[in-house]
Amino acid sequence: MLVLTSLAGGRKHGYALIGDTEALSGGRVRLKVGTLYAVLDRLLEQGLVAEAGSEVVDGRLRKYFELTEDGAERLSVEVRRLEANASAAKERLRAWRPGLATIASHVTAGGTA
Repeated sequence: MLVLTSLAGGRKHGYALIGDTEALSGGRVRLKVGTLYAVLDRLLEQGLVAEAGSEVVDGRLRKYFELTEDGAERLSVEVRRLEANASAAKERLRAWRPGLATIASHVTAGGTA
C-alpha cells in the first residue's frame, strides 16, 4: 500500500520510493532495495504499476515507475477498507469506554495521544 501511495504522488525511481515510503510511514517502514524490487515485480505483474522510463545518473541506471489506473483503483479500494475498519474500531471503543473513541479519532487524524 505504501508503494502505491508513494506512486500516487507521481513517478519515482527506487531510492525515491524507499525514502518516500519511510516518510509516509513515519519511519516505521524502511524498505531494503531487494524487498522494494520484489514488491515492484509483483505490482508490475498485477498491472498496478508500470515502468516509466529510465536514465543514467552518476553512472548508475535509474528505473522509474508509475501508478496505473488499476493501481489507483486498488489503492482506493484499500483506503476505503481501512477507513471502514478504523470506523468500526472507533465505534467499538466508544461503546466500551467513551473517552477512548476521542483519543482514537485524534491519533488516526495524525495527532498523538
